[in-house]
Amino acid sequence: MADVQPEEKPVEDQVAENNSVGDEDGHDEVRRDSHWLHIQEEEEISAMKRRVAEMEEEAAKLREMQATIDKESRDLSTEAREDVDSRSIFVGNVDYSASPEEIQAHFQSCGSINRVTILLDKFTGQPKGYAYVEFTEPSLVAQALVLNESVFKGRNIKVTPKRTNVPGMSRGRGRGGFRGGRGFHGGRGGFPPRGGYRGGYRGRGRGGFNPY
Repeated sequence: MADVQPEEKPVEDQVAENNSVGDEDGHDEVRRDSHWLHIQEEEEISAMKRRVAEMEEEAAKLREMQATIDKESRDLSTEAREDVDSRSIFVGNVDYSASPEEIQAHFQSCGSINRVTILLDKFTGQPKGYAYVEFTEPSLVAQALVLNESVFKGRNIKVTPKRTNVPGMSRGRGRGGFRGGRGFHGGRGGFPPRGGYRGGYRGRGRGGFNPY
């Protein structure tokens, strides 16, 4: 009896089968890539939502903080404002990324700090580039003035005594027109400021901050 050999498939059929297998593998790979891409997109969207939520939470805290500080400032008498300003300095050319804690650390060698306030633009919510530092004693202001033109976060900052903006009084009388020692009238950054606040903090001596 003659041996029966299996019929060989035409070359065209073999090529077609191989292509079919290759197509299936390719489709699987595309599906896997699409699946991982979808997961990555979902993760990115979730991360964006978290960042937005954090920004909204921070904005709410800033609004609450601003309302608190504005109320405190309205409740202060002229004498009380001058007392606060006599213990405070104006810090200009502050890097926009600076935090109250970093500013406190820069001035902590001068003495006990009561409060650090970074002012924000009331329209954009962005830092204006200057801040106020309130010490516990007026005598510490002179020590802080030594840090004028010192380098803070890559910038030479400007340090001057904070002036008192007395409502209803002219700005033209200069530094010597009002009582209150170093609480001068007519300069930049009257009390309260026109913009917002970023992180108004009260210090506990030389260490750390206690938020409002």
